Formats: sequence, C-alpha cells, structure tokens
Amino acid sequence: MGGAAVRDGVTRSAILLMSLGEEEAVEVFKLLGPREVQKVGQAMARLGRVSREEVAGVLRDFRQVAEQQIPIGTASDQYLRSVLTRALGDDRAAGLIDRILQAQDNRGIDGLKWMDAASVAELIRSEHPQIIATILAHLDADQAAGVLGALDEHLRSDLVLRIASLESVQPAAMQDLNDVLAQLLSGGARAGNSALDGVQAAARILTRMGPMEAAVSSHIREVDAELAQRIEDRMLAFDDLLELDDRGLQLLLREVPSETLLVALKGAGGVLQDRVFRNLSQRAAQMLREDLETKGPVRLSQVEAEQREILRIARRLAADGLLVLGGGGGASVVG
Repeated sequence: MGGAAVRDGVTRSAILLMSLGEEEAVEVFKLLGPREVQKVGQAMARLGRVSREEVAGVLRDFRQVAEQQIPIGTASDQYLRSVLTRALGDDRAAGLIDRILQAQDNRGIDGLKWMDAASVAELIRSEHPQIIATILAHLDADQAAGVLGALDEHLRSDLVLRIASLESVQPAAMQDLNDVLAQLLSGGARAGNSALDGVQAAARILTRMGPMEAAVSSHIREVDAELAQRIEDRMLAFDDLLELDDRGLQLLLREVPSETLLVALKGAGGVLQDRVFRNLSQRAAQMLREDLETKGPVRLSQVEAEQREILRIARRLAADGLLVLGGGGGASVVG
C-alpha cells in the first residue's frame, strides 16, 4: 500500500505534542505519569523529519477520537470513567479511576514509579513476597515486568501468583505497605481502600516479561490451571492490536477468516477499524466496509468470541516469533 507507514501510538503521541507547541505540550506532560513521560519523551527525541501529510493524519485521528468523548453535563464520576478509559484503555484506567474516586494517596508507590526497574528491585527484594506483590500490582505493567526480571528467578512465579490472587488491599494492609515505603523512600503516605483486579495486573505484567513469560506461565499452570487460563485470556485486549506496526497487522489479517474479522470489527472503535482498512488491499477494504454497513446487529457475546479468536491467532503468531505483542509495537516478520 502507498503512503507513509503508520507509526506506533507512542510516536504518534509525540508527533501530536510537537504539533501543539511548547506551552501546550508542557501542560500535557504535567498530566502524564513517569513511565508515559519517559516513553513519549524518548519518542520525541527519536523523531526525524515528519511530513505535513503525516502530521495532518495524526491530528485528524486525534480529532476523531476526541469527538467520540461524551459531552460535559454527565455525572462527574461517569464522565471521569469514560474520559480516562477512552484515553488510557480499560486496563490502565481502572486503577487510576479507583484511586481518584476513592480519594486515595499512594505517594509512596508513586515515588517508585520515577525509579528504574533495577533500583526498585534492589529496594524491595528483601521484603515479604506479599508486600512485593502488592507493590508490583500498583506499578505500571512494563516497570513491574522489569522489576520481576531483576529479582531472583525462583521468586517470579510466586509473585505473579500472588498478584493474580489479589482482589483488594484493605486499609490496614495499605498502611503497612506505605509504612514500608516510607522507611525505604524517607517519605510518608496515607492509606486508603484499594480495589485491585489481580488477574488483570498479572496478565499485564506477564505480557511485558518477554522471554521470561513462558517459564512463569508454565509454573502458574502447574500450580493452578484455571487461574493460568484466566490470566492468559486477559493478556491481550483487542485494542492492543493498534500497537502492531503495518507489517505485523498485515501478517495477522492474512491469518484471520473474513467472517471472523467482520464480526469482530462490529465491536471495534473507529480508529482500529481504520487501521485494518489501511492494511488491506483497496478491494478487500472496500468489501469489508460494505459488509460492515450492511450487516445487521450482532450479539455482543458473538463479537467478543470472534475478537478472542483473533487474539488467539495473534498469540500463536507471537509464540512462533512472528509478532511482538503487549505494547512492544512492531512485528518481526521473517521471509
């Protein structure tokens, strides 16, 4: 297909910020977490020449996403949930929403987020595994994966099992955690209720563990096969396919039956649909557009089933070394 290659989401965010201008970019950076600042900043530093056409495309896509936001006037908590979920995705937004709505203060944990993974691992490696697991569950998934990689191998599977089993952290336990971090970081924090989705946290972390993931997943399956399956089912969300580069997405689309793709896209957002269209031949894209327009309502359960089937295909390709999933962006294609 012609035209400029579609960049990954982080690079497109960097292009958007540089298009906004310095003052506006500063205001956006104030709202980002440490990992996002690092990722976007690195992407900005790597940017070379960007064509006017590409900048216009990024701004166009941003406007399309922005127009999907619900209008002001909705109940504040509902509006907050909608905005953050759309902006960050279900997984990343969930914990942030809970912390905001429950007026939590996790400054001790937030202090760790500005540290590199090796330093965090060195800081917490002598703590009780349950404390380490709770800390990891509150870190961003890529940082937590890095910390796990820097810890002793025999600890990794146990920690992921503990993370997956977390459902909530009671105030007393949260106070204990923050007391530990206060001693380690010479800072204080106030405890609060903390609802957790341990399975999702474990899935996010495992997805980013690279070659170590297989050994940890295998051990978890030996200990608790049902839990291992629940984790695997959450290791990749359908919208994560946006992180694939064009070659990787094209490879995946060649493996997906046309009817499966059609039904799955009925429940996908416009941005993902457009990415799919751009990575099909002109004739195939036109046929798919027409089929989407003419196909009647589809049960949500059927849409989700077909999306899971596409994710299973993606995981198979990743296991064969043909795709890099879990926020790694591009695809590594042989041949």
